[in-house]
Amino acid sequence: MSNEKSTIGDNIKKYRNKLGISQDQLSKKADLAFHTIAKIEAGSTPNPTIDTVKKIADALGVSLDVLMK
Repeated sequence: MSNEKSTIGDNIKKYRNKLGISQDQLSKKADLAFHTIAKIEAGSTPNPTIDTVKKIADALGVSLDVLMK
């Protein structure tokens, strides 16, 4: 289970880095708090809500499926 959680965080970080944006920039694009992004990427947030992941996916220009794989 924790592998899945870190995968979401790893995928967010991978796509964020591809876009060349910081966690702060992503948080603003996704209309989320900076610490939310940081905690998900670090694996500290065990179960981000689907709404949160959807906002991040939209901000990164990818589908939910891409982040969940």
